[in-house]
Amino acid sequence: MGNTTLLNITIIFAVSIPVLYLFLRLKLPSLLGFLFTGLALGPYGFGIIRSVSEVEVLAEIGVVLLLFTIGIEFSLSNLQKIKRSVFIAGSFQMVSTIAAGYAVAAAFGIPAKKALFIGFLVVMSSTAIVFKLLQERAELGSPHGMNSAAILIFQDIMVVPLILIVPYLSEGGRAGEVSFFLVIGKAVAIVGILLIASRLVIPKILYITVKTRSRELFLLVIAVICLATAWLTHAAGLSPALGAFMAGLIISESEYSHEAIGNIVPFKDAFTGLFFVSVGMLADLRIIASYPLLIPAIVAGIIVTKGTLASGGVILLGYPFRTAFLTGLYLAQIGEFSFLLAKIGHERYIISQNEYQLFIIVVVLAMGLTPFFMNIATPAANALQKLPFLKFRTKPAENGAATEELKGHLIIVGYGVNGRNLAKAAKFAGISYIIIEMNPDTVRKEKEAGEHIFFGDASHIAVLEHAGIHGAKVMVVAIADHAATLRITKTARSMNPDIYIIIRTRFFQDVPNIYALGANDVIPEEYETSIEIFSRVLSKYLVPRQEIESLIATVRAEGYQMLRSLSLPSDAKQALVNIPDLEIARIGICAGSPLDGKTLKELNLRSKYGITVLAIERGGSTIANPDGDERLYAGEMLIVMGSRTRIESIYHLFEDGALCEG
Repeated sequence: MGNTTLLNITIIFAVSIPVLYLFLRLKLPSLLGFLFTGLALGPYGFGIIRSVSEVEVLAEIGVVLLLFTIGIEFSLSNLQKIKRSVFIAGSFQMVSTIAAGYAVAAAFGIPAKKALFIGFLVVMSSTAIVFKLLQERAELGSPHGMNSAAILIFQDIMVVPLILIVPYLSEGGRAGEVSFFLVIGKAVAIVGILLIASRLVIPKILYITVKTRSRELFLLVIAVICLATAWLTHAAGLSPALGAFMAGLIISESEYSHEAIGNIVPFKDAFTGLFFVSVGMLADLRIIASYPLLIPAIVAGIIVTKGTLASGGVILLGYPFRTAFLTGLYLAQIGEFSFLLAKIGHERYIISQNEYQLFIIVVVLAMGLTPFFMNIATPAANALQKLPFLKFRTKPAENGAATEELKGHLIIVGYGVNGRNLAKAAKFAGISYIIIEMNPDTVRKEKEAGEHIFFGDASHIAVLEHAGIHGAKVMVVAIADHAATLRITKTARSMNPDIYIIIRTRFFQDVPNIYALGANDVIPEEYETSIEIFSRVLSKYLVPRQEIESLIATVRAEGYQMLRSLSLPSDAKQALVNIPDLEIARIGICAGSPLDGKTLKELNLRSKYGITVLAIERGGSTIANPDGDERLYAGEMLIVMGSRTRIESIYHLFEDGALCEG
């Protein structure tokens, strides 16, 4: 790295600090702050940094690291769940958007090849932006988050064929030296190698690395796996970001995934910021002055068209309007890989320099609007659902038998891990229940297995009526979509004032709003995990179980206030500060020991030494709480409790005489 590059990176980070601070104070997304920094520093702004190519190299590393961490969090099991969305919704979005781009361009008299190229440019959405915002908003596991991810994955896969087709679209176009089938063959081979490595090689490498207990070595191994996989896919003609995503999926299946994220995240955030800065540097704002009406019209047309067609693909899968609308709005911008296609098209003279700059401005504006669209997406979806022609109507014949005959039953909203476990518990306890789920694949599969489940959005009155809301005793909402959770709570409470509503939410900050809408119990995952941890820790320090349960009840009754303020109730403090200095030890009785052949009453260990005998291990069995008449013999094990000093003081009783064998 030359001095100029190092200076440029220093300038970018130095300028980004006050810009990001200002944007955060104004409650604007950090992404916009990075774009603004790029606009200001780039060759078309103040011209402080003119060599954009050097920054782009580091920016590409940022995208690679971003997709790698997302792959770890996404996991192969999640990818398996959305395979239909990847291929059905993804292919529908690709084909329909390219066709729409071609049709609009052709309608304005643009030649066929160039019109098709324009379709290629607008079809891609921004993997980096959408994944980053979904991650920040904790929506990656929601239905619209999963469908957005599925379509983006399909787009990244399809980058390769599009790149190979572009040369044919130039005047007298030819494909060049690289064979389409050769690239596809290499891509398939590398994917196969990665799948084999994920099962046979990488787990062993990670295990050996972790055994060294070296944080530096672990970080290097993770970085090499990420970057090497990205390089391999790039060498095969695939997107390096897609390769990094696949590397993340591989790591996600190991027990070391959380440690890997912890080591990579600081680098990922810094380099991803460089990516957005580099995008801002490419834009020449003077173009806007030349086309003050055309550019906003193009941006609006792209957003509306792409959003509508992406929504269509999700509706094709059977998801409700709200999920489809949110997915469409999240994917309405143009993505970073479109820059690559535009660059190739410019080099092949498919588009002129002026058209190239016009396209970059359109992309930057569409990207910049994405955070705002994601913020208004939920209110807009709620408003549109009130329109008569978009209102949900249940189809009892398709959803299963009506539930009017159910009384006092349990309604489970969401059939993820929590929903499944709750259904098992209800079945075990003989409680009648019904499940509402928005994933049509899950509904079909579980219905065939005999589960009481039907498809629907539980925020709709008709769906809750079909689930027998008026006669239900308890409803549990265990979904990842916070906005949907709020609507479901409000609707359910208005329909049945007596139903007991239990809500699972991810963050404590959501708790007050959910209670305000009528929930009886709100369980934030982050604090319940803390409760489980501290209860186990206190039990190891021999705090009485009754006092632990009392403390847990106090924490929950006070709305987790103790965990937020780090203050303990006075009675709870008394329980914690009086933890005795006790240890439990397991000691063997040797042949010739004074203990051999004596009863516990004769030894009187408690009075003489302050030691309590908890159990005797004799043969293959354990005698718990032995009485005073129990006789001890060589070869047996005593489990005793006392202070460390007192336990050490009785070792001679066990070992005097002949040495223990073995």
